[in-house]
Amino acid sequence: MQTQIGIIGGGPSGLCLARLLSLAGIKSIILERQTREYVEARIRAGILEQGMVDLMRRAKVSERMDREGLVHDGIVLAFNGREERIDMAALTGGKRVMVYGQTELTRDLYDAVLKDENVTVVFEARDVHPVGYLDGKPKLEFVKDGRQQIVTCDYIAGCDGYHGASRAAVPREMITEYERIYPFGWLGLLSDTPPVHEELIYANHRRGFALCSMRSHTRSRYYLQVGLDEKVEDWSDERFWDEIRRRLPEHIAQKMVTGPSIEKSIAPLRSFVTEPMRFGNMFLVGDAAHIVPPTGAKGLNLAASDMYYLATALIAFYDEGRSDLLDRYSETALRRVWAAVRFSWWFTSISHKFNDDPIEHKIQLAELEYLMSSTAGKTTIAENYVGLPFDPTFK
Repeated sequence: MQTQIGIIGGGPSGLCLARLLSLAGIKSIILERQTREYVEARIRAGILEQGMVDLMRRAKVSERMDREGLVHDGIVLAFNGREERIDMAALTGGKRVMVYGQTELTRDLYDAVLKDENVTVVFEARDVHPVGYLDGKPKLEFVKDGRQQIVTCDYIAGCDGYHGASRAAVPREMITEYERIYPFGWLGLLSDTPPVHEELIYANHRRGFALCSMRSHTRSRYYLQVGLDEKVEDWSDERFWDEIRRRLPEHIAQKMVTGPSIEKSIAPLRSFVTEPMRFGNMFLVGDAAHIVPPTGAKGLNLAASDMYYLATALIAFYDEGRSDLLDRYSETALRRVWAAVRFSWWFTSISHKFNDDPIEHKIQLAELEYLMSSTAGKTTIAENYVGLPFDPTFK
């Protein structure tokens, strides 16, 4: 098998990258370890920055997103028994975010990519190994239906997540990894119940953090901060609903409509960055190179900026014979990555319970009080939440 770009991973990063390249006439092969049904069933992010929305439109797969996505102008911070709204649109000159589940976004991308003559998707590709990328002769070795196969390509894009094959293949002496593990996780519950509020609510409480989110007008996604030793099976629906109501202002808790869960899971929180993001003819994209706590809704949106930079660089290479943007990919992507890592860490630090020391909670409340009394403080949150711009000089 031969192509121009070999892509490891058939999640939204790999799919959107392949689609953007295809519209420029560039061929790719995507190797996905799971089935399409498995990938689409994964419950993931639901907040899209303008950059990700724009990429979906550029990829010509935005029709359903534009029709069904929920545009949000603000978020609510709840603390000390009250709530304060951050008017993101007013504070950022009209910038907003969109609520549209990653499950739906992935489905839209597959519907387009599987009809695209420039893209080949291989599902259930096992034991993928990128080789030759340091010598300018990249190949992807894998097993399909018990047979060893090889994809020969010009470049490899590792879009295969934190546990994928691309970063694992890099010699350890060539890579630097930065990591912070947080002493808690998020217990998430998905239910077919109307959201408790029309915008997201981020709640700081002495019992721990809580988040009220949604996927649509009739489907809600809620999260609770829990200890790393907690098990999903120990959390009945009743226990979850009782606990989240304790962590919200009383008048909001009273409005909450409860119901049976569709899905419950616990995700640990970490900050993780790999430097660099390029190794010869292989580039890391999204979670393969960086992980952030979900507090700032940056995971998928950071992958979007990686996709934008890599697609722009590859199109410049094939259309104009330029390699300068490929050479700048890692440095440019990492600047935005570290900015998002900082915001996600900071937003987590003012909203979560890190220990039982009562002074820490009092300091958090004092910081939140200050931020809410300051236009500059609110603007800082709004600018980072809606997403920092892509580098305008990268073209």
